[in-house]
Amino acid sequence: LSKKYKNMDEARKEVESILNSLGDRYTRYLPPAKYESIVNAATGNLFGVGVELAQSSDGTRVIVSDVEPNGPAAKGGLKPKDVFVEVDGVRFDDDKATPDDVALVVRGPEGSKVGVVVERDGKIVDFILTREPIKITSVRSYMGEKAGVSGKVGIIRIKNFSGTTAETVKSEITALKKKGATIFLLDLRGNPGGLLPGGVDTASLFLEANKPVVFVVDKKGIVDAQSTLADGIDVDSPLVLLVDGNTASAAEVFTAALKENHRAVVAGEQTFGKGIVQTIRQIGDEGNNNGGVAVTIARYETPAHHDINKQGIPVDVKSGVDCGDALSCLPREAFTMKI
Repeated sequence: LSKKYKNMDEARKEVESILNSLGDRYTRYLPPAKYESIVNAATGNLFGVGVELAQSSDGTRVIVSDVEPNGPAAKGGLKPKDVFVEVDGVRFDDDKATPDDVALVVRGPEGSKVGVVVERDGKIVDFILTREPIKITSVRSYMGEKAGVSGKVGIIRIKNFSGTTAETVKSEITALKKKGATIFLLDLRGNPGGLLPGGVDTASLFLEANKPVVFVVDKKGIVDAQSTLADGIDVDSPLVLLVDGNTASAAEVFTAALKENHRAVVAGEQTFGKGIVQTIRQIGDEGNNNGGVAVTIARYETPAHHDINKQGIPVDVKSGVDCGDALSCLPREAFTMKI
């Protein structure tokens, strides 16, 4: 059947309506700005101020969850937990804004200025920042010690998974061991996932050979069973994962692989529950700027064949997740529990 539309907006609304009728919240129409944002982020063609955005715990506001070191936001004085009120004249205090909504306004041409208004400790604070090319530091590490825990702890923060994450984490493990780390804590709070191979390869660093990591399942059954090919760089050191309700997708694949192979203790709060595989496609020809569609094509199953979609991963040790330093979130038993 063919149908004529009066204009492109009408056609886009029809596409959105059709996709919404499928009942899958992740299969959706991507307006031009959203589609371009995803493509630019994936290709590294990104100009912004260097902030990581998240939904507030009550779901009503957008907050700064992290600030990229040496970026415009860090230099200007923006801080984690700042609540967005306005960006370039667009208000975000109506309790309906999402991190994507704010990101679309924060990003813009290189060298251009952007006005940011936030709420901090009940006060309004204004910033004028200059957009720059932003390279997100997705992996950071540092050393720490925990009272009652024998040995130094190497903490690795993984903000998302890409094709280079495993190699970077491997380097950080080596560096932390040289500094005396004998225990490792991987901070996955707010990690939305990213690329599945990045999560699989990073999990493999901590597992012995021939361990199941993930099963990819479509409507016809298992289409890809991924297991480790060789022993990882560290299959023995005590390992703790800190997760929260925003740990999702490839980060959940990573978490489940280490939990269900009895390699790591998982602490924090139950994960988000996004166990699906998606593809993104542009609508129409390049240059037409019609946006795109995100389509669910399969789902993940954990090594024990659990479907985590809409379920999430339960933790072994419940703990707070709203603390700057991951180590301070965790009770001593997270490091002494037998798995």
